[in-house]
Amino acid sequence: MNEQQNIEWKQSWRDEYLKWICGFANAQGGKIFIGKDDDGNVVHLEDYRKLLEDIPSKVRNHLGIICDVNLHDENGSKFIEIVVHPYTVPVSLRGRYYYRSGSSKVELTGIELNEFLLKKAGGTWDEVIENRATLDDIDETALETFIKDGQKIGRMPDVEGLSTIEILEKLHLSKDGMLKRAALVMFGKDPIGFYPTFEVKIGRFVLDSTDLRFQEVVKGNVLRMLKEVLSQLDHKFLVRNVSFEGMYRVEKEEFPNIALRETLLNALVHRTYMGAHVQMRVYDDRLTLWNEGMLPLGVTIDNLKKTHNSRPRNPLIASACFMAGYIDSWGRGIKKIVDSCLEAGLPEPEIIEMDGGIQVTLYKEKVVSEKSEKKEVSNQENYFPQMRKQKAERMTALMIAINNNPSFSRIQLAEFIKVPEDSVTKYLSELENKLGYIESKGTTTDRTYSWTSKAITEFS
Repeated sequence: MNEQQNIEWKQSWRDEYLKWICGFANAQGGKIFIGKDDDGNVVHLEDYRKLLEDIPSKVRNHLGIICDVNLHDENGSKFIEIVVHPYTVPVSLRGRYYYRSGSSKVELTGIELNEFLLKKAGGTWDEVIENRATLDDIDETALETFIKDGQKIGRMPDVEGLSTIEILEKLHLSKDGMLKRAALVMFGKDPIGFYPTFEVKIGRFVLDSTDLRFQEVVKGNVLRMLKEVLSQLDHKFLVRNVSFEGMYRVEKEEFPNIALRETLLNALVHRTYMGAHVQMRVYDDRLTLWNEGMLPLGVTIDNLKKTHNSRPRNPLIASACFMAGYIDSWGRGIKKIVDSCLEAGLPEPEIIEMDGGIQVTLYKEKVVSEKSEKKEVSNQENYFPQMRKQKAERMTALMIAINNNPSFSRIQLAEFIKVPEDSVTKYLSELENKLGYIESKGTTTDRTYSWTSKAITEFS
């Protein structure tokens, strides 16, 4: 027999066990047996009479609650059973709040404590009225898009002929004409004006976080975030592997779109909005996404990978995203991420609790080493026989990269063919200004390249 999530065995009484009682009372309740060892064997209590008087008194005086304290006898050995009932109000010990999570006791502080107190009061962060906001802060175009998306899949309630505030009332995103936080998160013109960390930072790194090449910051409501982040990934951060089947060009994404979308949605729906911004890091071999906010108390990483009940941190935001068809309401998001990667032949994603939040890591199929990539390039047709071998190989690789990835910037091209950025700058200048094989467009910092008609004629 082993200790369970709601059972503790202690050989003797110590006043610090009041913390365990507090944790049980704030969670699902539980039992503490005084007079049992770690294996559940009874150890006779000599002072059981005194404990029968002291424990109820200490629980009442220090916690303000009442527990059932029962004396048991097993073959002449006495032990005490403390039965703790769950409480609907928060219970504290000397001003500190404890919670039973799994088989351990945790002290609640900061954001977790704030959310716990809100929940005990029957509320969540996203349903709090935002007194600073008015209807002028709502982007009606975003709201219209949301309604159309929901109507397409048949989840949207009938809002025909209703005003904006009436629609928000029907969606439970406002009350008595006042906007809830969820309304600003979903449809706000400038949510960051209310919640300064409501943004997604995307960085392109090489092998580790010390080598940042470029970054983007995406701000706006959930609808804009979902569209803009995926667009940034597609155009600037991720590579489409290109192959040909006969006369047809075939592009393969580095990560399944379902995995990217679900990972982002999970971060936006389940994050702590009063915490740090969402952070996405794109490396040569993987993509990570981190959002602040630990798992709901009592939920583990293993639970997420299986069929489990949905317990959203922000239920109004989750409900709105469900109505629009962005997410399911059955706790299947993580499973969809894992399944889509496995079906694409990619390694299983890694999900961990880290730095007060959740980090999801998607891995690429394989990492091509610099040696093997250079070998592949050298086997391509050499367009520049008049140049020395190394430069000819690099110019050839650059031309192929430009043709296959017309949205790549100079920095991305340098990363792709694994050549220093200053060298690529010189090669690009020679290809464009001296040889006339490529043309560029865009600003200095966001310039892209494509083949000219001369290059198409000579090399195709």
